[in-house]
Amino acid sequence: MKSLLTISSAQVLTKGKQVFESLDFNWEDGQQWSVIGNSGAELTALIETIRGNAVVPKGEIARPFAKDYTEEKTQAGEINSFRDLIAYVSQRYEIRNKSNQQNFYFQQRFNSSESDETATVREYLSKVKAKVTGPWSLHKVTGLLKLEHLLDKSVLLLSNGETRRLALGLGLMRQPRIYLMDQPMTGLDVKSRAEFGEVLKVIISEGVHVLLTTSASEIPEGITHVAKLGNAGIVETWLASDFHLTGNQERRLAYDWKLLDILLPKTHKDNTEVVRLENINIKYGEKQILKDLNWTVRSGDRWLLKGANGSGKSTLISLLIGENPQAYSQNFWLFGHKRGTGESIWDVKRPTGFVAPELSRFFPANQTCRKVILSGLFDTMGLFKKVSPEQEALAGRWMALFHLEAVENIPINRLSLENQRWTLLARALIKQPKLLILDEASQGMDEFQRRLFKDTVQQICDRSAITLIYVSHYAEDVPEAVEKVIELD
Repeated sequence: MKSLLTISSAQVLTKGKQVFESLDFNWEDGQQWSVIGNSGAELTALIETIRGNAVVPKGEIARPFAKDYTEEKTQAGEINSFRDLIAYVSQRYEIRNKSNQQNFYFQQRFNSSESDETATVREYLSKVKAKVTGPWSLHKVTGLLKLEHLLDKSVLLLSNGETRRLALGLGLMRQPRIYLMDQPMTGLDVKSRAEFGEVLKVIISEGVHVLLTTSASEIPEGITHVAKLGNAGIVETWLASDFHLTGNQERRLAYDWKLLDILLPKTHKDNTEVVRLENINIKYGEKQILKDLNWTVRSGDRWLLKGANGSGKSTLISLLIGENPQAYSQNFWLFGHKRGTGESIWDVKRPTGFVAPELSRFFPANQTCRKVILSGLFDTMGLFKKVSPEQEALAGRWMALFHLEAVENIPINRLSLENQRWTLLARALIKQPKLLILDEASQGMDEFQRRLFKDTVQQICDRSAITLIYVSHYAEDVPEAVEKVIELD
């Protein structure tokens, strides 16, 4: 069988640190791979090695899939690279404005009058310039990924799942022969995850070879081979038909839960009203997002907020965290005060802690882990004022709890995805909020870290009277403390 790519005895370094001691991997024609493992960093490092973005001081990497293409282009005197034939979808998908800058602020996504600064889905897909010809047209891509009804929508206004589908479409528009996907089902609801295998089979039928990282419990249809990754390299491989869910190696991380007793507020459930929504209606243009929504949240409640991608979860949360300007025209009470009765946005934000994976994209480049955590005391997207020794010590205790001391001076956009999530959780909790909103907050973590995050939220609920609104598409990520459910159509 013809080989597409071979990695032989490769020592692999990323960010100056060794990830693999001796990596061996052979990818043959007709094989479609899922790669699993206990470390998200190792899974991403394998993809970066294939892409040529890792340092390989020992060993060899051969890419026969690009041999004919690079020889033809070289003989024609054209600049070329094997990367011309590769598409890649990472978990760090970025949105840029029409000036190709990523200088959005978080609130902008909820203000429809400002979305004109961003390209539409149609414009975003149309601007992809492929180096090779292929079968993927705008019509075919949007039909496959169910983006047709979003073509004229600003990408800034897309839901998390819609943005993920757009990222997959951008990759296809490159007309790839190799398509690498890092946790592509992250952020997709249950229905979309079930449909992903069918999408994958259509992609493969057009001659694309696929390698994706995923969890052991989510091997999609269309995959022919499964590999398990460890720090030495590939630990084991299976035919997908022979693969059965494997137990993960347990890792112990000794979080000192007693620290939470010191860091969390000493309050009791008092049954007071935290949130009351009466007949809420939110529209963007002609698009109805929320219709006649009624919901009451009381002190100490722990709610799961459910709904398919695009059902309005992000819009509802934007009301609760004071970011949606339509709040002032609604019958909406927060902590007993009706919105629009003279309170400032800071009055709204102060009692509420909020974590969402996309938050990390909106901090300035100079904001380190420590600064981001401290910014939670002021509800700002970054630290812009001098803090007291007591506040510095408080941030230090949160970093100690989540084992972040080693990365405290690293900018948040350079942290691993799991450390970004812990940083944002510490930022939300440092001010001792009455209400904690976690919107897909463990997204991008590996399986162990997701379990640890779930356990952490459970400990927070067990040791405090905090009110919780928890958003997740994964039932296994929901802590036992969550006892109530609201589902949006």
